[in-house]
Amino acid sequence: MINDRASDELRMVRIVPDYTEMAAGSVLICCGRTRVICTASVQEGVPPFLKGKGKGWLTAEYAMLPGSTPQRKARDGVKKDGRGVEIQRLIGRSLRAACDLTRLGERTITIDCDVIQADGGTRTASITGGFVALCIAVDRLIQEGVIVDSPIINQVAAVSVGVVDDVCTLDLEYAQDSRAQVDMNIVMTRNAAGETGYVEVQGTGEGRSYTRSELDRLLALGEQGCAELMKAQTVALGQRAEVICRKPRLVLASNNFGKLRELKQLLGDLYDVRSMREMGVEMDVDENGETFEENALIKAKALMEVCRCATLADDSGLCVDQLDGRPGVHSARYCGVHGDDEANNQLLLKELADKPAPHHAHYGAAVALCRPGREPVTAYGRCDGEIIGEYRGEGGFGYDPLFLSDDLGVTFAEADAAAKNGVSHRARAIKALLDKLEAGT
Repeated sequence: MINDRASDELRMVRIVPDYTEMAAGSVLICCGRTRVICTASVQEGVPPFLKGKGKGWLTAEYAMLPGSTPQRKARDGVKKDGRGVEIQRLIGRSLRAACDLTRLGERTITIDCDVIQADGGTRTASITGGFVALCIAVDRLIQEGVIVDSPIINQVAAVSVGVVDDVCTLDLEYAQDSRAQVDMNIVMTRNAAGETGYVEVQGTGEGRSYTRSELDRLLALGEQGCAELMKAQTVALGQRAEVICRKPRLVLASNNFGKLRELKQLLGDLYDVRSMREMGVEMDVDENGETFEENALIKAKALMEVCRCATLADDSGLCVDQLDGRPGVHSARYCGVHGDDEANNQLLLKELADKPAPHHAHYGAAVALCRPGREPVTAYGRCDGEIIGEYRGEGGFGYDPLFLSDDLGVTFAEADAAAKNGVSHRARAIKALLDKLEAGT
């Protein structure tokens, strides 16, 4: 039976979440008369090729049950039929395109797609429904505290298109698919910025070849259909749709309010930035490195082990030429007490009192980003200036009232936050870090 619908109209779509009770995530997806049960099961551990890498895995299985077609389909035996193997591989790679599996830890999610009634488009329905089951499972893992960050970085949906009786048509049912001149399956993603992309385009000229204009029309129909299916996915998930493209959590290895404020301003668009205090973490790390980079890495690694998510640590300080680079890595505890800004500043002025001006100096900062399952990334930044003999300004922290910036012509304590962030050592280190991340580090 062919529904009375326009060539650019989807079949009626219904997604029923939580269709079964045992799996971590499950849905029944109905696209016209095609019905598929999709479940997501979670197991600790990963395949041998991923062991010890701190990264998860996602795989899929697909089957058409015996009563899914008018003529009984035999159950798959030990060796599955080639079509079923090809489809489950497509489902697996499509849903892996939705994920950053480093956020899953060393555990495996299996998406099982069982067709209980087939009327065309079973593979695309499996991908669309499998994504919803995956989201439900991920939400459950987060709610139970098993993982911190959602691994779902893209939304994924799939739809069939084709040329039937020389008309480009969306969402083919079996009666159309069986006589289609061109048959195509389209799998698409959408990221947090709303940008779409293709995971796969499977297009075959069954009865004849197709033209470039037909290809363009089929792709446009596929994009339209996937957008409508993504909306249906979001509606079915309700609040659980928040796991899609959610900002990863980033814990800063500091409770210094000034530093936290700066870093949140610099990184807030990319991460859900939290302080150690906000995470309920109290820890003292022995910063025994000889460089800013070493200390930043020590702190970031230690915090990542506790928080199980991305962490960012920095180590920074003031390096004065006439003091052979001191205070350097000891800047925060120069006077012997950690974080006593006034005592540190007074000691610095005392040590420079008998030295001729100008007192050339620079702020240096190293930042270290640690993420589960990935190599650490470090970056360094510096800004130059000189130490003056009097306090100027009410803002900033640390040595800012004494540090006259070459870039700004005022002390960091006199500069507003935006101006300081534009030239500060920490801002330059963060920029260098973001450049590395953008380059795919």
